[in-house]
Amino acid sequence: MARRILEGVVTSNACDKTVTVLVTRRVMHPKYKKYVNVTKKYHAHDEKNEVNVGDKIAIAETSPISKTKRWVVVSDREGA
Repeated sequence: MARRILEGVVTSNACDKTVTVLVTRRVMHPKYKKYVNVTKKYHAHDEKNEVNVGDKIAIAETSPISKTKRWVVVSDREGA
């Protein structure tokens, strides 16, 4: 089964091996037919603690790691 991959910006890296990623997507409003920005925060597993606040990264869906973590950092998009 293909895993979803999302791109977002790191908002917090205070926890050990965990980062909070803010993902923004554009969705058309069902009634007004206008595109609106929808944001959602995800907790992602960062094994080596190498991403910092403000980095653009990609996260992939995985099996549950903890109570709130279901995503893992795939790559750092800063250099890409």
